[in-house]
Amino acid sequence: MHLTASDLCKSYGGRSVLASVSFTLAAGERALLLGPSGSGKSTLLNLLCGLQRPDSGRVTLGDAPIDDGVRRRHFGIVFQSLRLVSALSLRANLALAQKLQTGGSDPARIDALMGRLGIAHRAHARPHELSQGEAQRAAIARALVVRPAILIADEPTSALDAANAAAVAGLLGELAQETGAALLVATHDERLRPHFARTLTLDEGRLTA
Repeated sequence: MHLTASDLCKSYGGRSVLASVSFTLAAGERALLLGPSGSGKSTLLNLLCGLQRPDSGRVTLGDAPIDDGVRRRHFGIVFQSLRLVSALSLRANLALAQKLQTGGSDPARIDALMGRLGIAHRAHARPHELSQGEAQRAAIARALVVRPAILIADEPTSALDAANAAAVAGLLGELAQETGAALLVATHDERLRPHFARTLTLDEGRLTA
């Protein structure tokens, strides 16, 4: 399914944050959303995922407008913060995320993802016990555990050195391809450009290809 943003506009307190933003992310496509801090990237991601509503314009997945149900069924989001329940183990957190978003349980999917991401040995660890790298991979696992059609990552490499940033970009691309998900990575990290065939640049609320 393709994700389409059409003429999105959003303002806060009379200040325009996004101005007539339009683009389409094709099924299975991998794209980079690049822009400096304050350019409107986070606002755009929130609109794409249905976490906020635009002042005007619309977002659709296929022919369906984005709502809470569409987001739960079809979106996987790698947030900047870990967003796991502190009292639960990593494995229990992934199971909870899967149940909340799909209403079902697929333990084999959880085990396969933890193994693929190299964190299976931390299955019983609590979130605060994870290293920075493990927490980042846990966030990716949480996004992918629901088999999303759209995988969105918000600044996944901001705290990483060049080698680890390249590794994470490569891993996200590989996992998206393996699961058939479209991938959109929002970042200010120019180092990621070589890892994506398509770059969308957002600056002062306006988008250029």
